[in-house]
Amino acid sequence: MSQKLVLYPPVDDRRLDLIREAAGEMTVANPASDEAALAEIADADAFFGKITPELLAAATQLKWVQSPTASLEHYLFEQLVAHPCQLSNMRGLFYDVIADHVMSFITCFARNLHLYIRRQIESKWAPVGGEDERSTFAAGPHEISGIDRQHIHLADCTMGVVGVGSIGAEICRRGQAFGMNLLAVDPMQSSIPGTLDEVWLPDRLPELLETSDFVVIAAPHTPETFKLFRTEQFEQMKSSAYLINIGRGVIVDLEDLTAALESGQIAGAALDVFETEPLPEDHRLWNMENVLITPHIAAASVHIAKRHLETLLENIRRFAAGQGPATLVDKTKWY
Repeated sequence: MSQKLVLYPPVDDRRLDLIREAAGEMTVANPASDEAALAEIADADAFFGKITPELLAAATQLKWVQSPTASLEHYLFEQLVAHPCQLSNMRGLFYDVIADHVMSFITCFARNLHLYIRRQIESKWAPVGGEDERSTFAAGPHEISGIDRQHIHLADCTMGVVGVGSIGAEICRRGQAFGMNLLAVDPMQSSIPGTLDEVWLPDRLPELLETSDFVVIAAPHTPETFKLFRTEQFEQMKSSAYLINIGRGVIVDLEDLTAALESGQIAGAALDVFETEPLPEDHRLWNMENVLITPHIAAASVHIAKRHLETLLENIRRFAAGQGPATLVDKTKWY
């Protein structure tokens, strides 16, 4: 008996043709309404799209669900976690794109570009650490000028990465290319082959924070990472350290971070995700010179749509062949 795959919300004709090709002998249904989707899922074996409690309750033989997203905090619900079906996500699409974004943040802070851009707008020729160009030459040949002290040499720095899935591991590889010392914590990964011999368990996060010059959050939103960074963690960081968050906004308590920046507890922060999005126009972070803000676009790339489709088609082929999905997740852990 032929298996059945339901797509809902419906996909466009181009993707539908490719999905049907990948599905082989499987029946592919592409319903256009909630009512039609409820009818089609009754005898479906597989589903791609936005599953709801109503759709799941109507399914009688569902074995596999493919999420259209990498993050699952807004996708999972109690009945889906308890259901025997397998769940796969769209992880692995963004690793190099987000790593580029992180290194842009880091090099920006290291070379004070966040300050020089502001001075350029003001037509102000003023090196950070010195009032004018003469201060560059004030030091003797074996001395360090104030300007030099204000510019960071990345090979002298330690980067600590919280979460080393595909994104965090790529961030570590980029840091390695800059000659940075690397530390990482992760509940699942014990090493990054060719890059980092030992990845610590999360209970060593305080040690990572105490040692790192740049702390990069690349973890997903899970029950364990919710508000993982609060005042206690900022107090463990160096006062000269920078926090970078491209993981999930709820991992960092926004008010505690703002207070840590205002008090000088940490040197600065670069944020692509926020506990509240959009960040309110009157939020104090907007006016801080030591803060870089991007509007949740670290994963933006011309390559993502193609990768997204390729992952979907590969998992459909695997299901049709009786294999598990390449991006299987543990529903109880949210990743």
